[in-house]
Amino acid sequence: MNYIVIIFGMLLAYLIGAIPTAVWVGKWFYGKDVRDFGSGNAGATNTFRVLGKKAGSFVMAFDTFKGFLATSLPVFLPKYAFILPENIVYFQLVFGVLAVLGHIFPVYVGFRGGKGVATVLGMVLALHLGASLAAISVFLVVLLAFRYVSVGSMTAAISFPLFLAFIPNFRQENPTLLIFSIIIALLIIWTHRTNIQKLRNGTENKANLFSKK
Repeated sequence: MNYIVIIFGMLLAYLIGAIPTAVWVGKWFYGKDVRDFGSGNAGATNTFRVLGKKAGSFVMAFDTFKGFLATSLPVFLPKYAFILPENIVYFQLVFGVLAVLGHIFPVYVGFRGGKGVATVLGMVLALHLGASLAAISVFLVVLLAFRYVSVGSMTAAISFPLFLAFIPNFRQENPTLLIFSIIIALLIIWTHRTNIQKLRNGTENKANLFSKK
């Protein structure tokens, strides 16, 4: 095991996740810092709200790609004998979590990022495609039913470990992925704590799904 390469890879995963897509898109193309408007978060949902569908769609796609790319980096390590093939999933989890933390606490813009939902999506797509697509379906159903992005995001995050635990086709012999999926679900809920309070107060914004903006 080459510790220098692994440490460099971990740092790279964080820096990839820390790319503040919403902030840079807002400043470069709209002259706005999305953190000064709406919910104040540097994520896709607030970008949709502040800058519109075009910018929001790009931010969501790129933030998802960040998580997918960072989580996929360890796949190349066994080819150069940096890690053992049977340890890939452990390193994928570590790299993916670092990317998510990078999104939430981005070094480039004062550690004020987003909630990490799209980056988590990219992470889980790289880890388990089937369970991820099932969780995405849950998100879409909940969003269409209730029009709260926050509720859809938290429900999807909770459903991912449930799919891994109870759906036979998604179950893993190695319990590590299940354990980390539970941790990620808890992290998503924690980053949505202000949304939970707004939901309780009846002040949470609903998504305008059919706006042409």
